[in-house]
Amino acid sequence: MLIEGRSIKLGDNINTDFIISGRYKFSITDMKELAKHIMEDIDPGFPSKIIPGKSVIVAGSNFGMGSSREQAPLVIKEAGITAVLAKSFARIFFRNAFNIGLALVETDTDKIEENDSLSINLDEGLVRNLSKNISLKAKPLPGFMQELLREGGIVNYFKKYKKLPEV
Repeated sequence: MLIEGRSIKLGDNINTDFIISGRYKFSITDMKELAKHIMEDIDPGFPSKIIPGKSVIVAGSNFGMGSSREQAPLVIKEAGITAVLAKSFARIFFRNAFNIGLALVETDTDKIEENDSLSINLDEGLVRNLSKNISLKAKPLPGFMQELLREGGIVNYFKKYKKLPEV
């Protein structure tokens, strides 16, 4: 599975309240509307940086920490982000993301900067920074997780196959 896009760079410890602030979570129920406010507490211009279907969030360690809002990965996906690269992810966020079909890739993100052109090969476990002509090893994803991504999440997988993926 190949994912391509431009990087939007963030730092360490991006929590779910930064991804979508609680002041919107309870007043806006439409995910498309909620996605218009993604990351605005740390970068008010963040939504304008997104090229739907062609943007990748690149962060440091512990992405998705905190309250484990299940809406957080859904809002990222709804905003048009195709994947999140980070040094590490909070476990609940990690699971929630794959359940809704959002690709998360663990890799060293120090050599990726804002607006770098990226090619992510999930089958090879390789991230190519095309802007800098370098390759980064990524933590491999098990086959069943790639199946969830291809089907758009666990609910879509179950609807199609009438069972859960084999682990």
